[in-house]
Amino acid sequence: MTTTAAQQLLLGADAAGQPIGHLLRLANRHGLIAGATGTGKTVTMQRLAEAFSDAGVAVFAADIKGDFCGIAAVGEPQGKVAERIASMPWLEHQPQAYPVSIWDVYGETGHPLRTTISAMGPLLLGNLLELTDSQQAVLYTAFQVADREGLLLLDLKDLKALLNHLREQPQVLGDDRALYTTQSANALQRKLATLEQQGGDSLFGEPALQLDDVLRIDRDGRGRIHMLDASRLVHQAPKIYATFLLWLLSELFEQLPERGDADKPLLVLFFDEAHLLFNGTPKALRDRLEQVVRLIRSKGVGVYFVTQSPADLPDAVLAQLGMRIQHGLRAFTAKEQKSLKAVADGFRPNPDINTLQVLTELGIGEALYGGIDAKGTPAMVQRVSIAPPQSRLGPLFDSERAELIRTSPLLGYYEKAFDRISAYEILAERAEQQTQDAPATPAAATQSKTAPSAAGGMTDMLGDLAGQVYKSTLRQAVNQISRQIVRGILGSITGKR
Repeated sequence: MTTTAAQQLLLGADAAGQPIGHLLRLANRHGLIAGATGTGKTVTMQRLAEAFSDAGVAVFAADIKGDFCGIAAVGEPQGKVAERIASMPWLEHQPQAYPVSIWDVYGETGHPLRTTISAMGPLLLGNLLELTDSQQAVLYTAFQVADREGLLLLDLKDLKALLNHLREQPQVLGDDRALYTTQSANALQRKLATLEQQGGDSLFGEPALQLDDVLRIDRDGRGRIHMLDASRLVHQAPKIYATFLLWLLSELFEQLPERGDADKPLLVLFFDEAHLLFNGTPKALRDRLEQVVRLIRSKGVGVYFVTQSPADLPDAVLAQLGMRIQHGLRAFTAKEQKSLKAVADGFRPNPDINTLQVLTELGIGEALYGGIDAKGTPAMVQRVSIAPPQSRLGPLFDSERAELIRTSPLLGYYEKAFDRISAYEILAERAEQQTQDAPATPAAATQSKTAPSAAGGMTDMLGDLAGQVYKSTLRQAVNQISRQIVRGILGSITGKR
């Protein structure tokens, strides 16, 4: 290789034992790690995460099977792993642990992971709840009212309180009243209750995840690896898993400034079980997601999808991928053989390799690699033996995980949930005030009718005038709030508030 190791992500060795790497400055062009179950995708992801961390790049990755967390422990290479390391003397393999922060939506096996309803926005929340068009219209209406009136929607009780408020005070809907139907609102309330039963209420609240904590570099100069423990989440609530990842991608896109060409990415995301991001996703959301994937690389963010087959991703996303690592695939039916050919055709041909044949011959830890050269054009496909990680191949022990959390630099902040004044409290106070004021209204009206006077008429007129001034002032304030709230491509708040 003519490029120095510091400029490369070393992946492994070719058939001649020579190192194969991917240019670090092009790593924000996204990537794919694909292959059948048991072919080594997680180990490849672990190897890449280590390489990014060594280069000072922050990493956010999902741990689906529970073994990726071994990246936080020192490796102990044995057997075939040790033999492969010995066959790569240029690798300078040094068993070591990596700086890791563990997150868990349920707050049981890592730092609690939260966002807010307002920050997520109606588009992603609608996808999470799998709403129909009419139910989605009600949700959009609720967000419109909340944004107009400056009501913070932090957790599910805030949203439910707002929906009850719209039902009891329909006049606040204004011009959006045509979009609101009681039947759809009731159905939306039921879906919120179902989400709570699945543990989805754990995702919403404060303190919410701060991007600065994700982007931080460790004291030794390595990028910190943020691991989402999704071993329980992806099986019990896959929609929550997928929607959170989409929200994180949206937040990064909306909040990070443009970086242009850089020597390395700012952050790399590994989305395991990537098909969950696109399965059942409404076309409007999918189109916007594809747009974000295309544009976010200019913010210095690389997205790496991990899944069984490239067919799990839309063609518009596949077209954006600058790195493809394809582990072995099996084809037993005519349909699978057709898919296999499509995978092979996705690589730039190499006259020395029969790509279609090699796909079915790849052993564990072997892969076909297709990248891009220094000019940004696709390079020829190569067969690669993936270099073993320097960390542990296997999960952490419970005691190791507990110690990792205990010594985390983030410990203490996210564990202490708080509930500041938001829509629920504000609307409850309004309802109480209306209840207190209600008995005085008939008596005042009776007194006005039975004892009319010039002074009383003047008071009424001044009262009406004061009310109009008050309403005008309030309307201007509300309009100002509305102008300050700006939502981005995926519906999250852009930070231009």
